[in-house]
Amino acid sequence: MTEQLVLNLPVRPALGREDFFLSPGNALAVAEIDRWEAWPAGKLALIGPEGAGKTHLAHVWAEQAGATILPATGLAGWEPRPGNYAIEDIPDAAGDEEAERALFHLHNFVLAEGGRLLVTGVTPPALWVIDLPDLASRMRGTPSVRLEAPDDALLQALLLKLFADRQITPQPSLIPWLLKRMDRSFAAAGRLVAELDARALATGRPIGVKLATEILAEDET
Repeated sequence: MTEQLVLNLPVRPALGREDFFLSPGNALAVAEIDRWEAWPAGKLALIGPEGAGKTHLAHVWAEQAGATILPATGLAGWEPRPGNYAIEDIPDAAGDEEAERALFHLHNFVLAEGGRLLVTGVTPPALWVIDLPDLASRMRGTPSVRLEAPDDALLQALLLKLFADRQITPQPSLIPWLLKRMDRSFAAAGRLVAELDARALATGRPIGVKLATEILAEDET
């Protein structure tokens, strides 16, 4: 079979509030984000598995709070200014002395100035392996809220959103078929949609059950 040239076109995820789907598994997290001005400690840790929607919800909060979003690994050399901040993937910076000290300084500065701080990670802050003792204690003292695994309705909405982010309209039978057979996680949904898109672009085949069957079979081997 002749493969087509694949253009590396950018994927533009929709990260607005209207694109975030409510479900029983994320309702508590959304409620905490909405009450950000009343966070008792001035900060919140948003935790959950890979692809659970932490980045999306952080962007929703940043829009509400006028906050700056930064990756934990990019904090070295950052000079904080008064305001609200979302720092993503705190555990990724663990062991990086410069990044940890920058986060410690940012944490203290933001709260002293009356700002709000949102941090994210896969596991609860008590499990984050941070070398700087003062930073570790401050992270352990951060209240947390968890995004849970998706139910059927949320997983269906997520798949449709992931396809829409890539300007793809899948065959109508595909989504119900996938829900019965795919690994039921946010991360798996993201990988599967990306692979379907890449395979369809490379081969010129439609994104439907036949192509999905091949990809899922390969994942099992």
